[in-house]
Amino acid sequence: MARCHTNCIEKPVCIGFEKLGRFIGRNPWCFFVIPLLISAGLGGGFYFLKDREANDIENQFTPVNGPAKTERRFVQENFPQNYSEFSSQRLYTEGTFASVIAVSTGSSILTKEAFQEILDLDAEIKQMSVRADNGQFNYTHLCVRTKQKCVSNAILDIIDYNASKIEDRHAQFHMTSSVSQVSPFTSLSRQEEFEGNSKSVIPLFSITYFLAILFSIVSCLRFDCVRNKAWVASVGVISAGLAVLSGFGLLLCCGVPFAMTVANSPFLILGIGVDDMFIMISCWQQTRVCDSVEDRLARTYKEAAISITITTLTDVLAFYIGIMTPFRSVQSFCLYTGTTVLFCYFYNITFFGAFLALNGRREKSNRHWLSCRKVPEVCPQGSSKAYSLCCVGGAYDSQTGCEEEQPMSHFFRKYYGPFLTNTWTKVFVVLLYGVYLGTSIYGCLQLKEGIDLRNLASDGSYVVNYYDDEEKYFSKYGPNVMVVVKENVAYWNETIHIDLKACMKDFKNLTFIDGTVVTSWLQMYETMFSSVDFNDKRAFMGNLTSFLNVKPEFKQDLNISQGNIYASRFFVQTVNISTAVDEKNMLNKLRETAQNCKVPLLVYHPAFIYYDQYAVIVSTTIQNIVVATAVMLVISLLLIPNPLCSLWVTFAIGSVIVGVAGFMALWQVNLDSISMINLVICIGFSVDFSAHISYAFVSNKNDNVNAKAIDSLFDLGYPIVQGAASTVLGVVALAAAESYIFRTFFKIMFLVILFGAAHGIVFLPVFLTFFGICSNKGEISTDHDKKSHCATGGGAQVTRKDNDLVHRQEMGLSFKDQSPEMYTNHGADLMDCP
Repeated sequence: MARCHTNCIEKPVCIGFEKLGRFIGRNPWCFFVIPLLISAGLGGGFYFLKDREANDIENQFTPVNGPAKTERRFVQENFPQNYSEFSSQRLYTEGTFASVIAVSTGSSILTKEAFQEILDLDAEIKQMSVRADNGQFNYTHLCVRTKQKCVSNAILDIIDYNASKIEDRHAQFHMTSSVSQVSPFTSLSRQEEFEGNSKSVIPLFSITYFLAILFSIVSCLRFDCVRNKAWVASVGVISAGLAVLSGFGLLLCCGVPFAMTVANSPFLILGIGVDDMFIMISCWQQTRVCDSVEDRLARTYKEAAISITITTLTDVLAFYIGIMTPFRSVQSFCLYTGTTVLFCYFYNITFFGAFLALNGRREKSNRHWLSCRKVPEVCPQGSSKAYSLCCVGGAYDSQTGCEEEQPMSHFFRKYYGPFLTNTWTKVFVVLLYGVYLGTSIYGCLQLKEGIDLRNLASDGSYVVNYYDDEEKYFSKYGPNVMVVVKENVAYWNETIHIDLKACMKDFKNLTFIDGTVVTSWLQMYETMFSSVDFNDKRAFMGNLTSFLNVKPEFKQDLNISQGNIYASRFFVQTVNISTAVDEKNMLNKLRETAQNCKVPLLVYHPAFIYYDQYAVIVSTTIQNIVVATAVMLVISLLLIPNPLCSLWVTFAIGSVIVGVAGFMALWQVNLDSISMINLVICIGFSVDFSAHISYAFVSNKNDNVNAKAIDSLFDLGYPIVQGAASTVLGVVALAAAESYIFRTFFKIMFLVILFGAAHGIVFLPVFLTFFGICSNKGEISTDHDKKSHCATGGGAQVTRKDNDLVHRQEMGLSFKDQSPEMYTNHGADLMDCP
């Protein structure tokens, strides 16, 4: 059966990269210095960072064109705020305020001692004064007023600001303490705490880069003082840093807003950049040591081209698709991260590739990795082991002409692969996957929507304490909702009158509405002027003026112009709204009731601006995932020359997304604009881990499905582990952050990498053995199959050896026992370097 290859794109891309690699190998200094100059120039964009900061919570974390924002504009235009007759329920924004919750540490707050503390606090606040450029101000200068007096506290008015009277109105209480605990909050608190979060994560950058450099050096560490690639690993991490400097700097220069969520990006970029570094280093190690540096780099680029290109394309497109979301915080993050990933790709194939060539020149002349002095290839007689370890190097496999094999690759072929393909292990893996899938689906059913505003503050913030106290003690009564008649209707018309009453009755009958707490100018008007014939416009409008003179507070509820009422509003009180589900259901039911009314109505409360996220968060997430998955499928079909791989890639994407969504719910993470980002990221990383495992399997020529799986794990097991570990290390410092936003990013990225890697080295290899009949068997080997094949997926390489060679190695025969003419490497005879 002939194999179907869709390599019409893969082949020219590889050829183009081969030419580029050879050119860079000949001119490494140019490609090393020019990126440094570019990053230095673009880095100047950080000068505008302060001006580009966009940390307004409403702007960043609510839907761009949410219905509540349209409703607010209507309310604002028709019912302008009257600050001389202040009414908190009539505000169309949260307003400018300070709030204090006093909680008794004893059994009740209704004691003389507790209220005396409250009165002392009230007096202290009223005596406060602040100095500004235009003078000094105290409470009486700044307070909102009604009837020319500062608005007072209703509870303190009842006791006439006398603490002893509180016990006159109630039975005595048994108490253990009269000391009260105070939780303050102002209209600026949430914003100030939110802005402070981004600064708190800055120290974590140094920890992350230290861990990344340490891990990269350890992964690339060799006991050969010539082949040691510690400097190469360090430059790979620096390359990711230059990408952040350039990508951020460019967008800051272009005036793109910098939201706080963007602060997560450098951690992710570091992981992606190090992944590509491992790919290129591995492909370099599979080239012949005796070849010229430009030939080795050309071969490296040819083999790494598809790997890092797929990684970059999938990640970049996943991020750019995220720009379609209606949340500006997500848009900013995706634009900054996607652009920076492109720079990371650019610097990896220029800056890092150039340094790889420079390091190759050092290896070519057999110089020490640290001192750059020439060292002998053979240890002189009588030398110590320490001298041999530190001052002798340059060894390579004389049979393959390449650097010596990694011990971890040997582990995957010799131990892990046979263990995983054991029948009983397969049964266990299938059961394990069933548990994983079942738990994930259960978690998805528990998933909550929306961002809790208290999570925008840091841990231990007074804002969190305030929200906790408010939820615990004052959650019975929810928003006081405006019901607005949004058109010029004839209130004196009997039919309109009946319809409007029916609408208000529908609102009162809702389970979360307290029907006894309704503010209605029309109801009060009818009560006070019951003898008036309301079916006559002249009588209705004439007496309305008299009514408003008696009840001036209702003037703010009517928009009267030229004898017509162009808009009016009523108020209904919601109750028992304590969870995000309650908020979502309340908003949907209120809008549904308003829509079903025969009179044109809208409902509004300032909190609806934030509740609007519930209406779009699920649909937007699903839309992004579907679009991104389809795009990844197309990329896989175009760049991976085997259509069957695309089906396995799609399976892995779906499985990982379900797993991450389910387990993040069990880890107390809501589906909000922050977690939405990470679910889109899932797709890119799922492709990275799964694409080449499946391709390595279906393109393997071995008839035995278990042997196919073992070969695939030998090729890709260690690269996937390297890539997964490097990405987790890139974000692990965020686990220590004192902010929900950053911890959430870590949690979901950890799940993405864990489940993506598990699919790559556990689930997919086993499942592929069950469907091995779908792959290609017994075909004539092409040059493409003989060549060194580097993988994507966060890591590194593979050199696909002849099956007979692998079999001889597994039987314990050394390379030296075989004739070197039997084997080919990159189409050339293998022999010792002259």
